[in-house]
Amino acid sequence: MNIVIAMMLGVSIVLAAVALLALLWGLKSGQFDERDKFLDTVHRDGEDELNDAYVMQKRKEEVLKREKEKNYRPPD
Repeated sequence: MNIVIAMMLGVSIVLAAVALLALLWGLKSGQFDERDKFLDTVHRDGEDELNDAYVMQKRKEEVLKREKEKNYRPPD
């Protein structure tokens, strides 16, 4: 019984160390530095891309509306 607890404790310590090393590597390499990501995206988007996104959203809404109407059945 004690050997099982010791093995579980050892495995959990090793996994915690790997997770800590991965976190430190991510911080050091800049994986979490996305402060300006959304602002840069807005600056890079042109009028054409925004219009295309608007048209695609409208098409999606129309398809969903047609699907909903097609499956509509009045109550008995």
